[in-house]
Amino acid sequence: MEPLLIYKALSNETRCQIMQWLKNPEEFFDENPYLQQDLSFRIGVCVGDIQAKSGLAQSVISSYLLTMQKAGLLESERIGKWTYYRRNEQTIQAFSDYIQNKL
Repeated sequence: MEPLLIYKALSNETRCQIMQWLKNPEEFFDENPYLQQDLSFRIGVCVGDIQAKSGLAQSVISSYLLTMQKAGLLESERIGKWTYYRRNEQTIQAFSDYIQNKL
């Protein structure tokens, strides 16, 4: 875990919102399309759904998600032509411990 990368990733309001959305995706996204494909939010949330919720361009959201993934905050899984993102709870916990114990 590199704290500086995490700080940078979280320094953007939309990226912080994405982290909140992915913490409880059932509150922010429609689960029906996932269930119809025999998927659940455990796999993550599709980039297209994150983009639609944000109202930003797909290229911007893809860039944000990549930044967050490089910082270790997100994990991704590709199924067919779709990529799904979920929080990396181990990194988030390690960062929380770092803040609590080092700062």
